Parts: sequence; structure tokens; C-alpha cells
Amino acid sequence: MKLETGKDFLACTYCHSMHFPDANADGVRVLGQRSECNCPRCSIALTHASVGGERVLHCERCRGVLVNMGAFVVVLEDLRSRHASSEYVGEQPDWNNLDRISQCPECGRKMNTHAYAGPGNVIIDSCSECCLNWLDYGELQRIVRAPDRKYVTLIDEDERRKIELENASGPTWGV
Repeated sequence: MKLETGKDFLACTYCHSMHFPDANADGVRVLGQRSECNCPRCSIALTHASVGGERVLHCERCRGVLVNMGAFVVVLEDLRSRHASSEYVGEQPDWNNLDRISQCPECGRKMNTHAYAGPGNVIIDSCSECCLNWLDYGELQRIVRAPDRKYVTLIDEDERRKIELENASGPTWGV
């Protein structure tokens, strides 16, 4: 089996069939071929993988994921579309993680460690030079399972309209 460039499957060089490995619990489909990049946590070679049809690099030891910034939103949208409901239990990130120092697996420069600006309360590492995000194990799922602000805003809007309609019709207890 051979990993095709830019594809999220393995191809048999003999019969030309395609093999799509099963996704793990995080939605990561590990493709098994080692990359030249090392994990910023474990320092072992990252493995080619895919999430939602987008190629990523995955650490088989710590299970962290290196995602291109351009593919990050596509990956999140794909994983969110596969969740029937949000089982998210909000929890604060470990703010001590802001002090960690990570090297970019691509260029070796220090990555920017920061709180992710979207939902999920996670701290991620980014390299703006290489356009890469590093997410530790579980952080991708925390972002996916967190309520989307757009959805929460729609619920709040519906609730506000309901209250306005109840107030406009007056009290029903005196009828």
C-alpha cells in the first residue's frame, strides 16, 4: 500500500484498490506513513493522517494533531457535522499551558502558545510562518463539542422573541 500525495487513502500498487483506514475516536484517520516532522511534545516522527478529507500530521504516542491553518476550519466543520448533539461540559483550560514552549515541527521556530479564540476553552500552539496549528490530544474534540456561538445566539434570539410575545399578549392569569 502506498500513500498518494494529497489523498486521504492508501492505494495498492498491485491491484490499484483504495484503502480508507477507520477513523479513531477523535475522527483522525491514521494513514501510517511517517513524515519528516517530529512531534513538538514527544519528539518522535509524526505520521500522515487525515480528518474530514484534509491531510494532517498525527503523533501516535501523545495523539496530538498538526493541522494547516487553511484546513483547520474545514476539519472543524466536518467533525461538527458528525456530532448529533453537544455533550460538552465546559471546563477552564490549564492556564499553565500558556508557559509551555513548543518548536514548530516544520521550521523549528518557537510556536506561539495562546488561547484558541473560538469555543472549547483550549490552548493551542501556532506557527504563523508555516501556517500550522498544534492541538494536543482531546483539544480538537473539545472545540468540536463546544456550543457554537452562532447556534447559542440563535437560541438566545428565539428565547428573547418568545418572552417578548408573552409580554405583549399580557398576563393570562386574570382571565
